Amino acid sequence: MKYAAIPRDRLPALLAHMPKTELHIHIEGSLEPELIFALAEKNGVALSYPSVEALRAAYAFTDLQSFLDLYYAGASVLMNEDDFYRMAMAYFARAHADHIVHAELFFDPQTHTERGVPMGAVIEGLDRACADAKAHYGISASLILCFLRHLSEESAFETLQAALPYRQHFIGVGLDSGERGNPPEKFARVFAQCRALGLHIVAHAGEEGPPAYIESALDELQVQRIDHGVRCSDDPALVRRLAASGMPLTVCPLSNVKLCVFPTMQDHNLATLLHAGLCITLNSDDPAYFGGYLLTNFEAVFSALPSLGAQDAWQLARNSIDASFAGEPDKAAWRAALDQVFDQALAGA
Repeated sequence: MKYAAIPRDRLPALLAHMPKTELHIHIEGSLEPELIFALAEKNGVALSYPSVEALRAAYAFTDLQSFLDLYYAGASVLMNEDDFYRMAMAYFARAHADHIVHAELFFDPQTHTERGVPMGAVIEGLDRACADAKAHYGISASLILCFLRHLSEESAFETLQAALPYRQHFIGVGLDSGERGNPPEKFARVFAQCRALGLHIVAHAGEEGPPAYIESALDELQVQRIDHGVRCSDDPALVRRLAASGMPLTVCPLSNVKLCVFPTMQDHNLATLLHAGLCITLNSDDPAYFGGYLLTNFEAVFSALPSLGAQDAWQLARNSIDASFAGEPDKAAWRAALDQVFDQALAGA
């Protein structure tokens, strides 16, 4: 509890300047309305909304599916490699402003290949942006290919095969889209093949789905991280299992409130789970739709949950570093930089 003595009035500066990693960001979910309209005009795509303001006003979601319907419509403007590059670079500019040192980007190729967009255009555009993020901003970045769980496992197998020629450009696979009625075990065979290929394994579970989906992701898919996972609190034995194993949860607070997983930020269970010893990380999920990028998520949580203090801020940032798939030398450098920020704050306390 070294940093517990840092007063809360120092928190805004700490949250802003501490190095962070982001492990749960859907790059298509960073597509801001302004860029949607710009790409729609460039590519001749007709939109259902007359203006940027009308589109942004539609971001009033009642559940995950109501968001996904708009999310997939927004992604329809992405047609070629340059579009994916522009979208990712816009995210990296915001990530740099938030002092993100490393990001692992989810992307949904089926959203695009089903519209006739080549797999290579998706992956090569995003990979080029990752390289330029390092060159321009010093941000380390990797790609995680996600399967859409509302589609069949056969479709996931086809997507994996189409992506394998670009294997060097992505480090892992995930599972996202509508959780209800689509348990992780539906994809057990394709994830087994991905593990055999040496890919990292993550999966969305326990956002809207029950704790049993978290257990299935652990046991059937053998994930290395659980994306969301907040429904674990409905099963105390599962909470104890997650704490004991150190399994990271990539929690997305603004998303959870926007999608009505929790009524308000004050109702969020993040602090309870963190103080129960779980490896909680903070992330922005689909920031263009949910009201904020990573720093805004940190600010919202620490404003709404008074039990969180400077020690918790350090722990959340440290968890994000430890839970990343980056190499150990990079992790060590980021840990040292994190400690330096908090040691300086402590010295001035």
